[in-house]
Amino acid sequence: MRIATWNVNSVRARLPRLLPWLEEHRPDVVCLQETKVVDELFPTSYLEDQGYDVVAHGQKTYNGVAILARRGIRDVVRGFPDDAEDAQARAIAATIDGWRILNLYVPNGAEVGHEKYQYKLAWLERLRRYLDAAFCADDQIVVCGDFNITFDDRDIHDPAAWHEQILCSTPERDALRRVMDFGLFDALRKHHAEAGIHTWWDMRTRAFARGAGLRIDHFLVTRPALDACNAVDVDLDACRGKSPSDHAPVIASFA
Repeated sequence: MRIATWNVNSVRARLPRLLPWLEEHRPDVVCLQETKVVDELFPTSYLEDQGYDVVAHGQKTYNGVAILARRGIRDVVRGFPDDAEDAQARAIAATIDGWRILNLYVPNGAEVGHEKYQYKLAWLERLRRYLDAAFCADDQIVVCGDFNITFDDRDIHDPAAWHEQILCSTPERDALRRVMDFGLFDALRKHHAEAGIHTWWDMRTRAFARGAGLRIDHFLVTRPALDACNAVDVDLDACRGKSPSDHAPVIASFA
C-alpha cells in the first residue's frame, strides 16, 4: 500500500501537474488538501480515467480535501461530528483495503495571537476528541495531510528566524502532541532522523530554490501502521518546473 499526501493549492489549477504525477507514481491512495472547489465541480472524471475512485469534501475558493483510491472506498465521513452546517471543509475519512485513513487540512492560524490562531488550537482539540470517539489506536490508522505545524527545529530551515512564529510556536506544537497522545507516531522519523527535510516553501520568495522550507505535511500513524511502514519520502521533483504547488507530495509505503 502506497499512500501519498499532497496540498495541491487548487486541484483544478494543478491538474496539468497532478495527472502526469499520478501516471508516473501510481500510488494506491492519494490524499489531497486545499482543493478549493465545491464537490459538484471537482474534476472527478479526469481522475477516474487514471483508475481512481474519488470522494471529496470541498467548498468554494478555500480549503477542501479529497481522497483518491485504486482499491475502492468505504465508510466515508466528511468533517467532524460536531461540525456546524457552514463548517470549513478540512477533514475526510475513509476505509480502503482495511486501512482507516483520515485526511486533514489543519487551519493555518494566520499569526500567533490572532483569532484564527485560537481557532486553530481549538480545532486541534476537536480533532483529538474525534479520534477518541471514532478511532482505535490498535487498528491500522493513517492520519495525514497538511498540519501547518512543525514538530521541532529539525523541520525548519532557519530555527532562529521562525522561533515562536506561526507554524512553529509552542502552543501549536503542544496541541499537536496532544493529538499524537491518542497513539500516533511520526512515520517519517522512523526512517529519517536528520534535519533539513521540508515539504513547504514560500514560492513568492523563491524559497524552494534556496532550500528555505518547513516540514508541515505529515503522516501520523498508529503502532500497527508504523510497524508496517517501510518508507516515507518527499518528492521534491514535483515542486520544480512551471506552476507548482507550494507543497511537495509525501509518499508513505506500507507492507
